Amino acid sequence: MRVTYYVEVFSSWCLWAEPAWAELQAKYAGRVAFDWKIALMNADDFPETPEQCAWFYRRSGTVMQSPFMLSPDWVEGGPRERYITPNLVAEAARELGATGDEVRLALSHAAMREGRKVARIEEAVAVAAAAGKLDPKALRELAGSAKVKDRVAASTAEFHAHRINQRPAFLLEDAIGDKAVISGLVGAGPLAATIDAMLADTAAYVSYAAHHGKPPSG
Repeated sequence: MRVTYYVEVFSSWCLWAEPAWAELQAKYAGRVAFDWKIALMNADDFPETPEQCAWFYRRSGTVMQSPFMLSPDWVEGGPRERYITPNLVAEAARELGATGDEVRLALSHAAMREGRKVARIEEAVAVAAAAGKLDPKALRELAGSAKVKDRVAASTAEFHAHRINQRPAFLLEDAIGDKAVISGLVGAGPLAATIDAMLADTAAYVSYAAHHGKPPSG
């Protein structure tokens, strides 16, 4: 079974979902394959000012009953297309060997907990290189490559192909062809319940095959 997590570095709801993501990976280690893919937000999805961003953070933080408020200080004026930068850096870091969650988490934490302006390539590379123990020069070069940009564009298109627009989103697939898409929920409970159901169904198919073999030919 496989679970794919569609994530955007600047998404506060993805940040709130990270504890659930870590919990699921620990709970189903060895039984489920976990992976993440970038699903970029549209430029118009981003706040125009730190004040506007703070309003959204007060809402999400209250909903999550968080003991702290996220920082809106990463928000800058100018073209909002620049916010693609840390996502490209996260994808490049994975190709350079940092295949886990550490670089992506470090970038999100730097932006939303520390208010660092990781939309700037030099800041994003500094954060990612330290978190992933990577060469900054190689990381910056790869992040700006057409290969990485195309890969991020493809994973974003894949996200939209599921006809969803809320991040985080999770695609759950099992060996018998079942598929579930859960979009916008940040708790582990609904995901764990779905995983358990799919694992049980898959186990039932294995048991039946052991007792009865393949279906008879027509």
